[in-house]
Amino acid sequence: MDDVRRGRLRVYLGAAPGVGKTYAMLDEARRRAERGTDVVVALVETHGRAGTAALLDGLEVVPRRTVEHRGTTLTDLDVDAVLARHPEIALVDELAHTNAPGGRHAKRWEDVEDLLAAGIDVVTTVNVQHLESLNDVARAITGVRQQETVPDAVVRRADQIELVDMSPEALRRRLAHGNVYAAETVDAALTQYFRVGNLTALRELALLWTADRVDDALEAYRTAHGISDPWPARERVVVAVTGGPETETLLRRGARIAAQSAGGQLLAVHVLRGDGLRGAPPDALARQRLLVEQLGGTWHTVVADDVAAAVLEVARGVNASRIVLGVTRRSRLAQALSPGVGTEVIRDAGDIDVLVVTHPHAGGRRFRRPPRRGTLTGRRRLLGWGLAVAGPPALALALDAATTWDTLSIALMLFLALTVGVALVAGLVPALVAAALGGALSNVLFAPPVGTWSITEPRNALAIVVLVAVAVGVSAVVDLAARRTAEAARARAEADTLAATAAASLGGEDPAGAALEALREALRLRHVVAQRRAAPAAPWLDVATAHAPAAGAAPGAALDAAPGAGPGAGPHDGPDDGPTEVPVTDALRLVLTGRTPPPHEVRLARAVGLQVEAVLERDALRVEAGTARAERERGAMRTALLAAVSHDLRTPLAAIKASVSALRSLGDAIPADERTALLGDAEHNADRLQHLVDDLLDMSRLDAGVVVPRRAPVALDEGAPAALAGVPEGAVDVDVPEDLPLVTVDAALLERALANVVENAVRYGGAPVRVSAGQVDDVVVVRVVDHGPGVPDDRKAAMFTAFQRLDDAPRGHGLGLGLAVARGFVTADGGTLDAEDTPGGGLTMVLTIPLDGGGA
Repeated sequence: MDDVRRGRLRVYLGAAPGVGKTYAMLDEARRRAERGTDVVVALVETHGRAGTAALLDGLEVVPRRTVEHRGTTLTDLDVDAVLARHPEIALVDELAHTNAPGGRHAKRWEDVEDLLAAGIDVVTTVNVQHLESLNDVARAITGVRQQETVPDAVVRRADQIELVDMSPEALRRRLAHGNVYAAETVDAALTQYFRVGNLTALRELALLWTADRVDDALEAYRTAHGISDPWPARERVVVAVTGGPETETLLRRGARIAAQSAGGQLLAVHVLRGDGLRGAPPDALARQRLLVEQLGGTWHTVVADDVAAAVLEVARGVNASRIVLGVTRRSRLAQALSPGVGTEVIRDAGDIDVLVVTHPHAGGRRFRRPPRRGTLTGRRRLLGWGLAVAGPPALALALDAATTWDTLSIALMLFLALTVGVALVAGLVPALVAAALGGALSNVLFAPPVGTWSITEPRNALAIVVLVAVAVGVSAVVDLAARRTAEAARARAEADTLAATAAASLGGEDPAGAALEALREALRLRHVVAQRRAAPAAPWLDVATAHAPAAGAAPGAALDAAPGAGPGAGPHDGPDDGPTEVPVTDALRLVLTGRTPPPHEVRLARAVGLQVEAVLERDALRVEAGTARAERERGAMRTALLAAVSHDLRTPLAAIKASVSALRSLGDAIPADERTALLGDAEHNADRLQHLVDDLLDMSRLDAGVVVPRRAPVALDEGAPAALAGVPEGAVDVDVPEDLPLVTVDAALLERALANVVENAVRYGGAPVRVSAGQVDDVVVVRVVDHGPGVPDDRKAAMFTAFQRLDDAPRGHGLGLGLAVARGFVTADGGTLDAEDTPGGGLTMVLTIPLDGGGA
């Protein structure tokens, strides 16, 4: 059997309801049907819009399946019927919709996948706020969270995506004319979801998302057809980042260029040399990377030996339109010896525009000499100078005694060997001295005429010149190798330190302090302090510290610093103990104490400081998020409380008032049995109101964190019956052994928690409810078992949330606080409260109570 051709998916994407997605889909279906294409309407929602419904005339509609769910008849897409009909094209509206129970899949987009797999082309619709990646963004804009979403990948895989666009003003006019929603809902929609600002933002989201999808299609086409030359469909600006002081100027210029066109992108490219030795300071790169992110760009790091080729490769790979370079900082001599990166990029850029930006640091290194670095120890230098000064005369005396040899050739080889040895020991300058002395002694003592500075044979002069040249070359190579070795060792040490501080900053109770401790150990410092300030004129305050432990201190004592310790705090002594301030950002600095660090260690400390800054910002954001979450939860509780007060509390009050009013107005005219019934009803509703108020007060105490258990030994066989006093007689079967050990709890809290759990089980699970208890290791487990309908696993966690009821629980039967209060009380007492399935059906609530009182 041949493989079935996969169907093609066409998506009409809109920014909001009412822009005309379904209308456009039906209009396309009618055009195709007129051309003879087999088109069926699998599912279309008209939402009562006459113009949309009129387009259904003449189109074949596949009957929907019907589902009875909780007393309501629902209709939905009948996938099996569409597969059996097997048309060429099926129209399926609202791709992100959640299916009614009993279907093949939970989501409509999964049904569409089945149709496509069967070879049926599908035309569908979706709003941008239903895309999974944009759901949170749309919620932030509109304040409404869409419960129905579709994965972006499903829509991105579509063969065609067409944006159905409409200006916010036009959509609001449609809404006002009653073409979208019913007249009674228009005013609310216009003032809430369909505000001009909301619609404009959603429209921008839809346009940008569609533009990205078009860009993906363009890249796929260029790749498939082997097109490497850039097509400047969008302004993409690549900035070559060196890490030098001019980089910020280049980045800001590139950002301005990218912002001049809609959808422009900024990409910063930093090329690391393959040898890993020559590179920008890591703290400078970290600051520049942060600047790129603030400008809305992306950072790319490439390892390559040919910088120009790497920059061009990245630019062509992202289909860039421009490359931004800075005017070279190289000296004129260096530019004369090699063209430089800028010249090579301009020469090979092809169709990509190259912008060379001037900056204050252009040519800033023309007369700067490379800094001298002590790559050799003092002992080696002393030995080398001794060999350079005393070695050639001693060798000349030894050779002078051997008069039978071909003295000049032997002298030149031995002087060369001596010069190489001096270069290996002491570097360039002593080797040059040794070479000069060796050449001079060879000329005077061994080159005819002996004893004079004259040289009669040209070959002897050439030999002496070669000796000096080789000595200079070997010495330069040895000195360069020593420098590169030292740089490599330093780079590896810095990388190890940065890796250690990064690992330390990712976990632990004090990640900032751990990062500073790793820096202190690496640099062999006595004390490191991170200080921040809230404003430029504000004082510096310590936010993290690390200092060396005192002699005999415990291993963990290195991070124990007195609160508010200043730069001089901590144990230190010695002549170089003065503090060194390392500015990291305008609001953060490090203070190093113990010794004066060299410049490369200061750069390393600054890079670690940026990590500490990121950790502190992360912690601050976490605190802010926790505060916002708590405030949001309190707001939700207040909203739910108002809703509860508006109904659940007013219902028993209304019943009490009705009973009392009847008794007061009619008095003795009411028969005795009816009077008794009214009084009983008033009493019942008063008890119910008291229970609701108690739950609200308990929940407010838990929310405020003022529940403080007063623990004492309690016997469960005595406490359990007291908790069941409000339960109807015969509704609960209690099995609590008398020989259970005492539990250290707050008796009132446990009694209230157990009462709430049992009442909940009786109300929703039905009688009889079984309460049993037993000891397991060092805890006592109490089980409240019912055999009612049970609760699905995905709803068990929500049971313990305030103001939550089961879906079929009628209003007026409580506030939905019982289990939330019960769990709060049990947790405050050091125990746990969880829900399990009862074997054979039902729900079991499990209270675990430690014998020793838990967190006492």
